[in-house]
Amino acid sequence: MAGDSNSVSISGSSSKPEGMENHDQTNVLQKHVMFFDRNNDGVIYPSETFQGFRAIGCGVLLSSVAAVFINMGLSRKTRPGKSFSPRFPIEVKNIQMAKHTSDSGVYDKEGRFVPTKFEEIFIKHARTHPHALTSDELKAFMKSNREPKDYGGWLAGYTEWKILYELCKDENGLLHEETVRAAYDGSLFEKMAKEKASKKHKMSADV
Repeated sequence: MAGDSNSVSISGSSSKPEGMENHDQTNVLQKHVMFFDRNNDGVIYPSETFQGFRAIGCGVLLSSVAAVFINMGLSRKTRPGKSFSPRFPIEVKNIQMAKHTSDSGVYDKEGRFVPTKFEEIFIKHARTHPHALTSDELKAFMKSNREPKDYGGWLAGYTEWKILYELCKDENGLLHEETVRAAYDGSLFEKMAKEKASKKHKMSADV
């Protein structure tokens, strides 16, 4: 897996993240993907997915595979009533239509954040540390979400969580609750991109 395996520092875990309020007009699932809409036009093309993954620290190969896999898989679902496009655009406003099966249920059908479902992840699976998941606990969590013979949903869920774990686990192999929460509301990606840019700038200054 390409990219940094160091944990990402997320502060303020005790407060409700921006966009979690039910009255917010933008659903949280939209906020989750907005980082990848690099020009903020409401549409995500494969090139933007690639750029987004590179920005958070993923290698060229993983970013390329992600761009193909994600855009080919989600484009048609987010463009109801529209003809096929070989550019595989994803429309952010309809992203809830592409929510895959065998998931945690933290996003509801409208893309809203469900606090009780989020809390269940750690109540049921965080055995070693109350606010973090080990690799084995994450695997058990993913397995608990699987619906019978839903191989596409299994693959989508495994890929998402595996990438998150590899990029954001700490030095002890723990994926922390505040990091997972920030991934759900999308703020994690901005933080990761800023940290990567800061490290790159520091390395350039030291040369």
